[in-house]
Amino acid sequence: MTYLIINIFIILVPLGLSFEKNIKYYKNFFYLLFSLAIVSTFFIIWDHFATIRGDWSFSASHTIGLQYFSLPLEEILFFITVPYSIIFTYETFNHYFPTKTFNFPINLRWIISFLIFIASFFVIELNYTFIVTLFAALVFLIAAITKSETLNKTNFWITLLVSYIPFTIVNYLLTSIPVVSYNDNENLAIRLLTIPVEDTLYSFAMVSLWILFYDMAKQFVKKSK
Repeated sequence: MTYLIINIFIILVPLGLSFEKNIKYYKNFFYLLFSLAIVSTFFIIWDHFATIRGDWSFSASHTIGLQYFSLPLEEILFFITVPYSIIFTYETFNHYFPTKTFNFPINLRWIISFLIFIASFFVIELNYTFIVTLFAALVFLIAAITKSETLNKTNFWITLLVSYIPFTIVNYLLTSIPVVSYNDNENLAIRLLTIPVEDTLYSFAMVSLWILFYDMAKQFVKKSK
């Protein structure tokens, strides 16, 4: 039950405030679903194969025992509760602190993506480290291809930074109990408290892609009107 309780606490406040009259988060559910359908599905599929490969495993004593695609139900719920809460935070910042913009050049995005991609091959023998490094490169690649305005917004970067607070709390619980046990043969075996250092890149990639695709859906609907 431990992992399920963690999921409940992740989404509890954002869910309770979804119909709050100022932010009106419920009006953005379509854009949220678009982001989840693409990004969360992508990560669930990868999670499935990484679990089969043995990059990590889940404690049977801290999950309810229901499995889908070799993953505990709670792990799949994680890819719903976390983006729901992260994007709620993003919209809260957007409402109360109108975002400022700056120029994050497209060429710079290509360069960063390429450099991270090259760096990933220095850890190619470590499956988890290699893959999450590629995911980080993918963020800048997609932002460059789509010419997304999201990376130009201060609230995107603020949300990203703030997300590391719940990230640290939740991941510490998951890895210290442990609900999730990592195979150190597939990572650098460097821990922040009990959290694999690679999880910082993992979180960066997921949060960034969730918000990128969320903003992409909003922008598409806005232009089509």
